[in-house]
Amino acid sequence: MRRVVVKVGSAVLTQNDAIALERMRNLVDFLVELRAQNEVILVSSGAVAAGYTALKLDRSRLQNKQALASIGQPILMNKYAKKFATHNILTAQVLVTAANFSNEDETNRIKDTVDTLLSNGVIPIINENDATTTKELVVGDNDQLSAYVAKYTASNLLIILSDIDAYYDKDPRKFSDAKILKTVNSINKDELEKEANPNSTFATGGIITKLKAANYLLENSIDMVLTSGYDLESIKSLMLKGQHIGGTLFTRGK
Repeated sequence: MRRVVVKVGSAVLTQNDAIALERMRNLVDFLVELRAQNEVILVSSGAVAAGYTALKLDRSRLQNKQALASIGQPILMNKYAKKFATHNILTAQVLVTAANFSNEDETNRIKDTVDTLLSNGVIPIINENDATTTKELVVGDNDQLSAYVAKYTASNLLIILSDIDAYYDKDPRKFSDAKILKTVNSINKDELEKEANPNSTFATGGIITKLKAANYLLENSIDMVLTSGYDLESIKSLMLKGQHIGGTLFTRGK
């Protein structure tokens, strides 16, 4: 069975400084459908945003961000658990740090844990442990984290559900004639060196972090899809019907 990592960003999961419950419900419903023919691992942002719904702290300060993450993690997990429970599916939280991915024993333990959860029908929900990471150890964004997860759990595909619906030949916010690049086999080095430009209050990257994640996976012969997390029709069409109608597939090809 194919193993798929699905990453959802803060911009998709939050709206007006709160968790976007309808989008979360739509995400869960899609993952349940996807799970019928695939092993599914979820990498979810949103802990800091969830914490902010309970306590309004200045998110620009590291210690406040860590405090909000520690408040928000159980809030976020509880919401996921309730929504998956309506489908009689159990969830599990797996918190990681960048240090885990620099140590072979620890990456093996992560994979062992994920393997065990999946073999027992549990959906692993992975996030960076923002509550305890330091500036030196932070992965930096959940796009890169999800790429690491895909590699070290021996997954076949990473799906990034974002406020960015695809990779374009030019910035669609500036150029009305920008066209979606539906299939990408390699990424220009210049594109990887541009400055990140996040669109959301809670986001940490932008298209650059997604391109870096895609490039990392291409180098490791793992495919990636970048598509909208607001409207799931494109990813449903691709994953459930085999029809590529929207979004970008990064692949070396077969």
